Amino acid sequence: MKRFVIERNIPGVGDLNAEQLRGAAQKSNAVLSAMGTAVQWQHSYRAQDRLFCVYLANDESLVREHAEISGFPATRIFEIDTIIDPTTATCSA
Repeated sequence: MKRFVIERNIPGVGDLNAEQLRGAAQKSNAVLSAMGTAVQWQHSYRAQDRLFCVYLANDESLVREHAEISGFPATRIFEIDTIIDPTTATCSA
């Protein structure tokens, strides 16, 4: 599976409380469940009125389909080609 970062511009998302975020996660999970195992949500970050979501999917079209069905806009989608973390400093090429 490929890894994607989805930027979602959602006015007001920065003001949602824990219960509202739980409801949004439940809605997303229900759509993902109906779509099968070819697309998976790993986690999301909230920053002001944006969400940055990390997904695994066979291809970008599945990420777009999830966004359309769930009602959570996919403003921009980026396929991740490399992960860099602290262990990168100790890896030999």
